[in-house]
Amino acid sequence: MDLIRTEQKREMGELMKGFVDKTLDFYEAIKDREVARDMDEAALARLRSRGIPAQGRPVREVFEEMERDVYANQSLVQHPRCFACVPSPVSLFSWMGDIMTNAYDPHAGSFLNAPGAGCVEQELIRWMCGLAGYPEHAGGLFVSGGSMANLTALTAARDAKLTYAEREDAVAYVSDQTHSSVAKGLLIIGFRPDQVRSIPSDSAFRMRTDQLEAAIREDLAAGRKPFAVIATAGTTNTGSIDPLEEIASICEAYGLWMHVDGAYGASILVSKTRRSLLKGIERSHSLSWDAHKWLMQTYGCSAVLVRDPQSLARSFAVHPEYLKDVSAGENVNFWDLGPELTRPARALKLWITLQIMGSDAMSEVIDHGCELAETAEEAIRRLPGWEIVSPAGQAIVNFRCAPAGMSESARDELNQRISREISAGGFAQVLTTELNGRKVLRICALNPAATREDMLKTVSLLDRCARKAIGRRSA
Repeated sequence: MDLIRTEQKREMGELMKGFVDKTLDFYEAIKDREVARDMDEAALARLRSRGIPAQGRPVREVFEEMERDVYANQSLVQHPRCFACVPSPVSLFSWMGDIMTNAYDPHAGSFLNAPGAGCVEQELIRWMCGLAGYPEHAGGLFVSGGSMANLTALTAARDAKLTYAEREDAVAYVSDQTHSSVAKGLLIIGFRPDQVRSIPSDSAFRMRTDQLEAAIREDLAAGRKPFAVIATAGTTNTGSIDPLEEIASICEAYGLWMHVDGAYGASILVSKTRRSLLKGIERSHSLSWDAHKWLMQTYGCSAVLVRDPQSLARSFAVHPEYLKDVSAGENVNFWDLGPELTRPARALKLWITLQIMGSDAMSEVIDHGCELAETAEEAIRRLPGWEIVSPAGQAIVNFRCAPAGMSESARDELNQRISREISAGGFAQVLTTELNGRKVLRICALNPAATREDMLKTVSLLDRCARKAIGRRSA
């Protein structure tokens, strides 16, 4: 039964050929487009009223509707001047990998189902583990994102360090800057909120190790069971890196599992000039690393790495009778290392990107982002009435307009307004976050296509928006 008619196949082929050319033109001219877009309510209304047809619709009609109402109705986080969050500056080679992988649709759960894809994933995991300083026998797998990577690693930590009876009194330690996915993951795998201890951060927004050790001792004295510390390599707010060496020493002294949430900052390991910032990461038990944050991949490309892959197998491997024929022998069945049985070949697009670009080029991408944030900091320090709240680190800088004589609440409102106005202008997008209870503006400069001139103009526009907002307030 052929559900796709010959004429539909031909029309789809012609449309997709044109789509590739059109998309290449889109990326070529992306800097001429506005970064942020207003939501197209009319398009959403059309989609909501569409429903699912019983007989189907013409190929071209559906294709054009998708381009007009779905794909066009989004902010361009891949825009070089989207400094709003931790965006995904997409390599076209990653996009090519997506197209090829989706077309062939390999099943990447079992090595025998897709040995080529399995081999590539193993080699990439080996390369990433090597950069992290893990031993030769280390392993891991690709997952959908940092949340799933953290969840997978924390499940292994729980099962390695706790008996079932001990789970009731277990305690894990995070900082007040740890990504929310960590606490969420701990709740998902069965821990209560009071079993997740938040440790204060210092003035550089790094976990305070004196407070960490004090909390561990307090919990031990109370009969609780400390089992894991989650350090961060590149916090979402400030790009800060926790004191990994000190945390590793504490974990070793008390027999705790050390997990590093490196979803954002682990990519620094690729940089030839900055990888020493992550010294101590090699002493961790596990590490999450998003390739779709700073390694230019489309979404859904993250890795969880572990010093001992058997720690994953102990938590996730099951061997029902219907899987015995696809046993991989000495090769890895990735479904034994994580929660997914059926899983896509997420590693192939990263492999393609690295094979074409080379790791040296990726090192330059990391360095360029850090230098852009430093450029922004230098320019902001020269502006009267502005202050740096968190200096440039790992391509992130936090700052705010703080005119003398203005109340803190008024400053919060002012910076929120500056963010709205620069985003509405379309040239660049800069959003706010909160540090020490105050609204601050945050620039995250990951995109290698962004230039020094782009950054300087963005800072100038921020100052112009500030002066305009202050003028309206005074009028």
